[in-house]
Amino acid sequence: MIRCRIASVMSKIHFELTGVLPPITTPFDERGDLDLDALARNVERYESAGLAGYVAFGSNGEAVHLTATERRLVLDTLRRTAAPERKVVAGVNELSTRAAIAATREAADAGADAALVITPYFYKSAMSQDLLRGFFLEVAAAAPLPLLIYNVPQNTGVVIEPRTVAALAAHANLAGVKDSSGNFAALADTVRLSPDGFIVLVGNAGIFYPALMTGASGAILAVACAAPEACVELHRAVAAGDFRRAHDLQQRLAPLARMVTAELGVAGLKAALDLAGFHGGPPRAPLRPLGGADRRRLAAEMKKTGFFAALG
Repeated sequence: MIRCRIASVMSKIHFELTGVLPPITTPFDERGDLDLDALARNVERYESAGLAGYVAFGSNGEAVHLTATERRLVLDTLRRTAAPERKVVAGVNELSTRAAIAATREAADAGADAALVITPYFYKSAMSQDLLRGFFLEVAAAAPLPLLIYNVPQNTGVVIEPRTVAALAAHANLAGVKDSSGNFAALADTVRLSPDGFIVLVGNAGIFYPALMTGASGAILAVACAAPEACVELHRAVAAGDFRRAHDLQQRLAPLARMVTAELGVAGLKAALDLAGFHGGPPRAPLRPLGGADRRRLAAEMKKTGFFAALG
């Protein structure tokens, strides 16, 4: 029923996105200043990993620690360094409709291919499904580029439900959703209820393999910042029907992914990049770099995966 109604209302914009994208970290130097050279070096190395593109200003990109000028510099560097065929997605983390629309326009001006728009969350008790629906419809109507809905309740305390996402999928400018909730049942419902061509990306590596098996087209994963090849290989294994290989990769990725997100956070992910030979560097204050004991635990977990030859 939903599919028929959507098809009769409007034709979707043509925007495809499959594969793996890392929500890239934002490098800072020891003074806390933006390090664009380090960002460019990271992206140059990512280019050989088979990634579908890059997400700037995701939860792990410290978007809330950046000024508007810094966000523009990051996007300029990313667009200039990435190959033209890579999708560049800009996170939009504004809490008012007006500011979110302005941020999508800024992202488009900087060359982003799409925007990943977070659910408003500061006044979370007011964020009903009806209000969220209205927010995304207003932003989509005014945005000059395709939008992805960002559902990340562990950071926002706000859940956008599968039926709300599926209803929003009727809008020509709402191209997909990134679901980082880790709720596999809800993600499966989103896939089931949404129309053909609507992009469903999993944002939680703990359910990466099962999400692909249920119909997700790809993933935006923090662990892909440190282990991009392994994440791409898992996606390709599922596409090729090599489910034994995909299951093995999932089992090896999941503990590391949990450590660099739920357990150690941005500081842990940046430390993992340093250990993997990328530039992680320190997070921006008030966040602090990873302590020595946690760094050793992280290195041991990375070594156990077998993905990092330099760690032995």
